Amino acid sequence: MHMSQHGHDHVRASDADRDQVAAVLADALAEGRLTPVEHSERMDAVYAAKTIGDLAPITRDLPAAGQGMPAREGTFSSPEALDLAQDSQGRENIVAAFGGAQRTGRWLVEPRTNVSLVCGGADLDFRDAVLSQREVTIQCAILFGGLSMTVPPGVRVVNRTTAIMGGTTLNGTDAVTDPRAPTVMLTGTCLFGGITVEQVKRGEKKRSGC
Repeated sequence: MHMSQHGHDHVRASDADRDQVAAVLADALAEGRLTPVEHSERMDAVYAAKTIGDLAPITRDLPAAGQGMPAREGTFSSPEALDLAQDSQGRENIVAAFGGAQRTGRWLVEPRTNVSLVCGGADLDFRDAVLSQREVTIQCAILFGGLSMTVPPGVRVVNRTTAIMGGTTLNGTDAVTDPRAPTVMLTGTCLFGGITVEQVKRGEKKRSGC
């Protein structure tokens, strides 16, 4: 029995629904169908959407994920990386209160990672990490703490955080212009804290000494 899309318009949108739309937008950005500004505006609409009806118009003029250029072609450099990505849970929570947290070596970066720091610090090294999709989001809640991130050349970092008596230093990682570049989107709030991103080649020593 056929049911029109309008029959679902008032159903509350789930996180999985939003992630599916976000994947379509990431593909569209990579294929040049959307400019970075358009992509940013539509991502705002995704996270503001409350119902299926709110989500539908966001991708109405875009092909479904996978119908254009292969969405994640080249993202996984080895069978090991593909196996790791298949274990994705969709999100990860990293919490450091009066202490530290670290992700380094071969680790899976979920589509959304929540980093909560209270008088603590976190060090995220992306140089050998496997991104679960071309664009991932790091949602920050930093209070009297600091987040240090290390990315390899070619990875774009976009800062959309709100800083109150704090700030984010990107060290040029926001200047990557390749529309297919792996992208780390920073969102959330820094209160009396900050984020430092540095670009370091694989195998080189980090300048921050972390």
